[in-house]
Amino acid sequence: METNTTDTEPPSRMHVNENHTHLHHHHQQRHQYHHRDILPESTILVVVIPIVLVILLLAISLIVALLRRVKSLKPNGNTKHNQNCMFISHSIITFDGGPDGKRGCIYGGSPCSLPLATSRGVQVFTYKELESATGNFTQANLVGKGSFGMVYRGVLRDGTVCAIKLLHREGKQGERAFRSEVDLLSRLQCPYLVDLLGYCADNQHRLLVFEYMANGTLHDHLHSSDGRSQALIWGIRMRIALNSAKALEFLHEHTTPSIIHRDFKSSNILLDENFRGKVTDFGLAKIGSDKLNGLISTRVLGTTGYLAPEYASTGKLTTKSDVYSYGVVLLELLTGRVPIDTNRPPGEHVLVSWALPRLTNRAQVVEMVDPNLHGQYSRKDLIQVAAIAAMCVQTEADYRPLMTDVVQSLIPIVNNLSAGSASSSFRFSKRVSPRS
Repeated sequence: METNTTDTEPPSRMHVNENHTHLHHHHQQRHQYHHRDILPESTILVVVIPIVLVILLLAISLIVALLRRVKSLKPNGNTKHNQNCMFISHSIITFDGGPDGKRGCIYGGSPCSLPLATSRGVQVFTYKELESATGNFTQANLVGKGSFGMVYRGVLRDGTVCAIKLLHREGKQGERAFRSEVDLLSRLQCPYLVDLLGYCADNQHRLLVFEYMANGTLHDHLHSSDGRSQALIWGIRMRIALNSAKALEFLHEHTTPSIIHRDFKSSNILLDENFRGKVTDFGLAKIGSDKLNGLISTRVLGTTGYLAPEYASTGKLTTKSDVYSYGVVLLELLTGRVPIDTNRPPGEHVLVSWALPRLTNRAQVVEMVDPNLHGQYSRKDLIQVAAIAAMCVQTEADYRPLMTDVVQSLIPIVNNLSAGSASSSFRFSKRVSPRS
């Protein structure tokens, strides 16, 4: 019986070498396959990492751009005075008509709801409530009057002292002015505007309720015959000028779209117990164009002597129209004169025409200052304020400054006056303290 010796025969050197070579070759193949498995992963990493970095960079750039945009929408560091000002945008307040076809907000003693207005603290009053608050509109409580109607001092049921404006303007213009004032002031919140506390539209009655301003109008102090203007020293006048400028700056440059007052004048600047000025009367105000200094065509309304030339002649209204009116008020503060005075000698009837050539003459500008100031002002400050007034009343609207520029020019003057006043008071207190 034959036996197969090939299975038990020890492997020859050649077989071992062949096996070794085969194993080595097999190992190399596995190693190569292993590298083939790793190569795609590294390739993916090389491609993915730059893509991720690009995406991150784009995201960071987008965030930075958004942050810059948000920052640009906020008032800058030089406009800290407007940080308490707000303009709440909403639709125009509507006053529904009653059964008799008349327009009004309250009919049959039933007040309509005004949630957007009342959310800002503006209340709706009945006529009887305001009649009671003023003691039946007695003459003793009358504190002002004008073409719009009468203003009475009143005390509301919660004890709040207020000023109640009883409007007597009839027709569409009077109704339009009433609606405009309620709508705008219910949305505006600024310390340089007189606060609207509430209103009444009870049947034919139209009344507005404002915060009470104890010292009346700037016009009455500057142009009264009882010597009240003597209380308005230079420092107080400059602070009133700054407060009024801040009010217009807010209306023009911190609301979107801008608001044009259209009837800015000294009788529409009220003074509180500390002679701080606030702007009032928005019955003629207009919402401006979305474009910068965009023109609005409208009826020419306002007060003679304060109207900008281009508005008076063409009816084209811009924020620069208010700037001109502000310049006229600044001239009133400087000179103590009214805008139109036919009792003065020829050539001096119109304040702007008389003052403009003198404002840039250092010798003549001193001569035109209100005698009630008794020279108690800095000549340097006077020249600076005169230059501001001259720019504001330029005939060409494009040459007039923005109200922000006016504010920034007045701030250092008022700050220096305040610092000087505080320093004088401190020195005075040190001087008299040993005697006390």
